[in-house]
Amino acid sequence: MSIINPCNIDSVKIAFSFHSNVLEEWTVETIWAQIVDTKKGFYKIDNIPFYASAALDDVVHAEYDDAQERLIYKETVEYSGNSTIQVAIMTENTDTNGIRDIFATLGCESEKFKEGYFVVNVPAEINYLPIKSRLSDLQKKGIIDYAESCLSENHWY
Repeated sequence: MSIINPCNIDSVKIAFSFHSNVLEEWTVETIWAQIVDTKKGFYKIDNIPFYASAALDDVVHAEYDDAQERLIYKETVEYSGNSTIQVAIMTENTDTNGIRDIFATLGCESEKFKEGYFVVNVPAEINYLPIKSRLSDLQKKGIIDYAESCLSENHWY
């Protein structure tokens, strides 16, 4: 398994290990990151994490593990100020992309894992209150459930 993205030699995969309360077991998510400083082991997260408690553009420290043959996340060294929200569709026949579009109009990009589940990146400079309000409204209607898996202090209220 290659840790280098063949389409972008400045991009690598980093393994994040964590205990999943949903799966009730330890799991691993690999996340793309841009190389910041290989000597220090610093990398900038380049996609929205689906499960790991991290955010787009966070700078993390990772070290290569010979036994696992990959970079392993050690710690976050610089927080981007972005937040990651996990969204699960709770009703049948609800178009995941239609719900994603709601957040796109509020300035938030998202990545779909599969039909019925996606993650939202809330940029540091965006006011979280309208997004939180929309999430809560959709949750109260039983359309979605959501988790603030990595909520930046920029978005605490």
